[in-house]
Amino acid sequence: MKIAKHAVVAIHYTLKDNSGNVLDSSAGRDPLWYLHGEGNLIPGMEEGLEGREKGNKFELKIAPEKGYGIRNDQLIQKVPRSAFGTQKVEKGMKFHTNNGGVVTVTDVGLEQITVDANHELAGVELNFAVEVMEVRAATTEEIAHGHVHGPGDHHHH
Repeated sequence: MKIAKHAVVAIHYTLKDNSGNVLDSSAGRDPLWYLHGEGNLIPGMEEGLEGREKGNKFELKIAPEKGYGIRNDQLIQKVPRSAFGTQKVEKGMKFHTNNGGVVTVTDVGLEQITVDANHELAGVELNFAVEVMEVRAATTEEIAHGHVHGPGDHHHH
């Protein structure tokens, strides 16, 4: 079966930056399971997997526009230190925002803290080595819910 919309797919992957540094990998873990065509992966990855089959091994180079986006300087803000209450704040810490996003602390000053809401891989060209481990048709329930049930995901109780 070829990967197409509403296929349930399991992949192993290794993600590297252009310098060859490993940024993420499924090595040593269960494969990543996802429902194809529902936006569960970055666009460039879904496009690169379209039409592939179990056993295929390949590499994908994904531009930021099809990955985690271009860095947007408008997403960098200075916030009053008081917004963090009494908690200790250090460079590199991540905080969830009220609208469901995540910001990373990039600078800690006496009065203000600089946070960046860009994804940490925004603006980065992504290099994936991928192996397709499994491809099957999604169930009606998986399609209705927009994600995989069973291996690699949760069951509804």
